[in-house]
Amino acid sequence: MALIRPNGLLAMGGDLSPERLSVAYQQGIFPWYNDDEPILWWSPDPRAVFDPLQFHINRTFNKFLKKCDYKISINHDFTAVIKGCAKNHGETWITDEIIAAYIQFHQLGFAHSVEVWQNDQLVGGLYGVAQGAVFCGESMFSLKSNASKVALYAFSRHFSRCGGLLIDCQVINNHTASLGAFEIPRQKYLHYLKQLQVIKLKSFCYDKQYLCYHS
Repeated sequence: MALIRPNGLLAMGGDLSPERLSVAYQQGIFPWYNDDEPILWWSPDPRAVFDPLQFHINRTFNKFLKKCDYKISINHDFTAVIKGCAKNHGETWITDEIIAAYIQFHQLGFAHSVEVWQNDQLVGGLYGVAQGAVFCGESMFSLKSNASKVALYAFSRHFSRCGGLLIDCQVINNHTASLGAFEIPRQKYLHYLKQLQVIKLKSFCYDKQYLCYHS
């Protein structure tokens, strides 16, 4: 039922209650809209995804990883991460309504954040929604060189160790493509989602902890 133009627009209206968000993500649907619009719901075709074991590391980034002093954590400060994503993307779809809804979704255990710290200062991160062995990435930001890239790399390794098999990044762009994202047909994504969302990951996957990004 989703439109071809604009690609993936499926519905408008409703609310951002945890119940509605949960049902939406279970069906591969996510909200994306501007402040002056009704809530818009999307399911694009094709869908951009990562294999968490196939994160692209070029020589420059590998050298950076060995030298940088970043610390990476999970679920230490979800609020700061989603606000960081909203603040550092210019005009953004991450409205106050979205922020409040996803903070509540996080408090209920569905949405999660990855933080990057330098000298105890938050310098980057990402957040998204857990669906069993699928992680639906929503947004990321950087205040320092490669901070969001390190967040995604560290989380990919951790997610894979916990049994995670697929990271959804919704729509491909040059940055995510350079890191290893690729496109698959929506029907194939929905098939994977149905199969993988019922898989239970290791219990510590989303515990508040620090992640290691070194081998």
